[in-house]
Amino acid sequence: MENDSHVAEVALTELLDLGSEDFLVDRGDPPTLDLRGHSALLVASTGGHLSELYRLAAVMAPEDSSWVTFDTPQSRSVLRGERVTVVPYVGPRDLRGSLAAMTTLWRVLRLERPDVVVSTGAAVAISAFLAARLLGIPCVYVESLARMQGPSLTGRIVAALRLGRLYTQHASWATGVWQPYRNVLADFLALPLEAGRRTETRPRLFVTLGTIRPYRFDALVDAVLASGLADERTVWQLGSTTRDDLPGRTFASMDAAEFAACLREADVVVAHAGVGTALAALENGVYPVLVPRRATRGEHVDDHQAEIAGLLAANGLASVLEVERLDAPALRRAAGRRVIPSPWGQVA
Repeated sequence: MENDSHVAEVALTELLDLGSEDFLVDRGDPPTLDLRGHSALLVASTGGHLSELYRLAAVMAPEDSSWVTFDTPQSRSVLRGERVTVVPYVGPRDLRGSLAAMTTLWRVLRLERPDVVVSTGAAVAISAFLAARLLGIPCVYVESLARMQGPSLTGRIVAALRLGRLYTQHASWATGVWQPYRNVLADFLALPLEAGRRTETRPRLFVTLGTIRPYRFDALVDAVLASGLADERTVWQLGSTTRDDLPGRTFASMDAAEFAACLREADVVVAHAGVGTALAALENGVYPVLVPRRATRGEHVDDHQAEIAGLLAANGLASVLEVERLDAPALRRAAGRRVIPSPWGQVA
């Protein structure tokens, strides 16, 4: 009998043409999946993908669910109390890592037999969907909010191999096999602070660079230092950007509770323009200053963070600056706004 590893390898080249079950969909504007009465395996990379899927899953409301993701402080905190299977980290465009994760996913799917597999990406989604196809389990892929102009590489692969139903949070490119889906930013509204609550001229900073490996973001650290506002009260969450020249407290990563506390305690949050970081800020009432990572500086695989930042700016939910424009006046301006739940964006 073939072992699990061999089956996983075969799946990369011998895809079964299995149909997808048409789960109930709210046909309102915008639509959402309704998974009530169904079991679901929820699969996502950590960071923004996990943050989005966790928020989307609350609306999908599967009757029974379990999770597959990486072992990080974020996942341990956010998914505390959930059934979770961890797989080794799968980096962007990491084919070997995807294959290794598929072996674990095959075992999980064969044991649990969920009604549907749902993912927001990234590469680990392909591992899950390939394994699910072999077992006849339908899949749903909701493209990340970060992809404003079209699908990511993962989304294109899922579409090309017909691995599941496809949704985008941007109606502007919802054509062909891609159906529109409710945008996760619909729940938020930014307002100016009341005059009596405006912050001091030397605000307390929280600077967060995200945790994606192996990409550094020294340009943002240097820009914050050059602003002259970083001091012993500043908290830095640095990820892969190791530094020993910073005032205040530094952390490589934090769990969700620690991260949320730092967001709430800061007068100004300066962050890379990752979806997970932006959502965490909004959920904690913070109007962030977002600085996109740039591929030309080796800070990410592409410039999709500029699109994320632009989307939040267009919705009035963030101040967006390139590192060259980040200065003390810009940071002080951001301290004068807050975010609240949008009265017309709530889901019943």
